[in-house]
Amino acid sequence: MLRIEIDEHSGFCFGVTTAINKAEEELQKSGTLYCLGDIVHNSIECDRLKRMGLVTIDHETFGNLHNAKVLLRAHGEPPETYATAKANNLELIDATCPVVLKLQQRIKKKWQESQNEERQIIIYGQSGHAEVLGLVGQTHGEAIVIESPGQLDRLSKEKNTYIYSQTTKSLEGYKQIVQAIKGIVAPDKNVESFNTVCGQVANRMNGIGEFAKSHQLIFFVCGKKSSNGKILYNECKKINPNIHQIEGPEDIDFALTENVESIGICGVTSTPKWLMENCKQAIINYHNNK
Repeated sequence: MLRIEIDEHSGFCFGVTTAINKAEEELQKSGTLYCLGDIVHNSIECDRLKRMGLVTIDHETFGNLHNAKVLLRAHGEPPETYATAKANNLELIDATCPVVLKLQQRIKKKWQESQNEERQIIIYGQSGHAEVLGLVGQTHGEAIVIESPGQLDRLSKEKNTYIYSQTTKSLEGYKQIVQAIKGIVAPDKNVESFNTVCGQVANRMNGIGEFAKSHQLIFFVCGKKSSNGKILYNECKKINPNIHQIEGPEDIDFALTENVESIGICGVTSTPKWLMENCKQAIINYHNNK
């Protein structure tokens, strides 16, 4: 008999859940709400909220908007966004994740405290990612974003160095970056690293590997824009090569479900639980109707 299991630890993290709840509450009251950027990196969930009245806008549109209500998603925003909102009489519903907000504050404090030093602030993260833009904004654009050890030639060897991480990056990747930076900065310079990978994300990386190991076939439900999704998918693939990334039920190749006894369905912090349930039901329907 075919066993299909949804990973109980997959699904929205606290920050994403809070942002979506705030959006739904406001939409029930007013029927229309602007959101600065995709509320979550999952097109199916974004489409659901769009049907409820959520209007996704970019920063250019935001800059020209006046006298409206705008949701700031969990990723966070740089200080300039708040200044624009004040100038344009925009009411902000701030759904910045508390973990991201605390990281923004830490980076800003360090940047202010160390202004009299010859120093550099490093953020291990995806260049251009919404969260990273918000973090760099705390330093007036001075922080240096590093995605891989191959980019270390952008750093100074003669400055005190402070290293942070985007909250959704791999903890192992962060440790490798820290070691690589320590290897190039002059011995007489101070190097401090701060593990700012979200604990929920770090724990999920360990748990999802165990889940992938326990099934013959894995469907990894994830939006194409998810940074965290790429990391987790690759971690799972190392453990179980029979893994397939899908965005929803319509992407399932049902031929893959033949001749297997167990199927696991998992996702990331931007994958809604209801979407994984729909994928499970689609597989059940396929086998029931054969």
